[in-house]
Amino acid sequence: MTKNPFLEWGVDSPKYWGLLGILAAVAAVGVLSALYMEHEGHWVTGMTNQIVWGLPHVFAVFLIVAASGALNVAAIGSVFNKKTYKPLGRLSGLLAITLLVGGLMVLVLDLGRADRLLVAMTYYNFTSIFAWNIILYTGFMAIVAVYLWTMMDRSVGRFYKGMGIVGATWRIVLTTGTGSIFGFIVARQGYDAAIMAPWFILMSFAYGLAFYLLFLMFTFKMDGRELGDVTLRNLKNLLALFTLFVLYFTIVYHLTNLYGTENHEYEAFILRDGGIYTWLFWGGHVFLGGLLPIGILYHPTLGKSRGGIVAAASLVVLGGLMTMYMIIIGGQAFPMAMFPGKTVIESGFYDGVNGQPFSYVPSMLELLLGLGGVAVTLLLASIGVRMLKFLPASLADEAVDPHHSKAA
Repeated sequence: MTKNPFLEWGVDSPKYWGLLGILAAVAAVGVLSALYMEHEGHWVTGMTNQIVWGLPHVFAVFLIVAASGALNVAAIGSVFNKKTYKPLGRLSGLLAITLLVGGLMVLVLDLGRADRLLVAMTYYNFTSIFAWNIILYTGFMAIVAVYLWTMMDRSVGRFYKGMGIVGATWRIVLTTGTGSIFGFIVARQGYDAAIMAPWFILMSFAYGLAFYLLFLMFTFKMDGRELGDVTLRNLKNLLALFTLFVLYFTIVYHLTNLYGTENHEYEAFILRDGGIYTWLFWGGHVFLGGLLPIGILYHPTLGKSRGGIVAAASLVVLGGLMTMYMIIIGGQAFPMAMFPGKTVIESGFYDGVNGQPFSYVPSMLELLLGLGGVAVTLLLASIGVRMLKFLPASLADEAVDPHHSKAA
């Protein structure tokens, strides 16, 4: 017999309000950090005129990419008519919106002139991929909101599958736009690659699903709701598959770069000589965020244990943040080739001087702003699951799959 969910973590529970208080405090500290950086200037951060996208951008891009991937759970249920995924769709849509809001908050506050966002939203330069993304982000939230409406209101239920197709298509376009921000920057050797778009799409699938899985398991445990092995098995197998695909595209990306002689120096920087960026690539992206969670999820014992699944999903999230740091910061740290084939003796902007990478040490203010965005995401999601019925009453094996047999 399942517990009454409102006895464990309901609106009158000290646990619930305590969690909201902690998340609100972290979010407030993040906003205050952004205001301090705005008032004092970005000299108080670790950013320079060479590395202009710092640690907050790492958090922002990760959350935005994960937002697209979080909607994948709902899309599987509606677009592909997988009945076991349909009860998971509402939470999927909620997390897609809250992750995007958290990421955009960090992004806007890190730009230096947050008030200028109104200009970006009213005057569009359609030759800029950044302008395209303003439309993609706002459109994504509107589409997911309507998608949730079709899930929760039977009177518009006939539009459920259609909105699922629109949402699934839009999230692919959104992540393509995010990846293309880097893929279109030809001045940076670490960015200039068409494969950035599909690579980011696959990363979104993995990071969004890992975040979704952790939040689902946490809320169900706190509520005392039953989460069966069928649902967990489906989600963890999908997470392992997406993580494997991310590693495959990593191999393709670097092999493609190694094929071109012009990229050999950058590849040597990332794969061998880049110091912290090399450690982040092999230790963070490949091992912690890739091989280790795949090994856990496919292990005959660990892959069936809830602790193992939580550990694997947490590693995918941690590895994802390390990956974004390696891509965003590492791509800027490698000096631009101002005059290919020539040696630059002196430059007022230090571009290409002696071929040395640019240094960057993130400040505590940047970290607090990034964590503030994560807190906003969790705060909004926690409020959402209490205010409306985003969580299914039960995900017991018998409820999800009537043909399930415990003996099987």
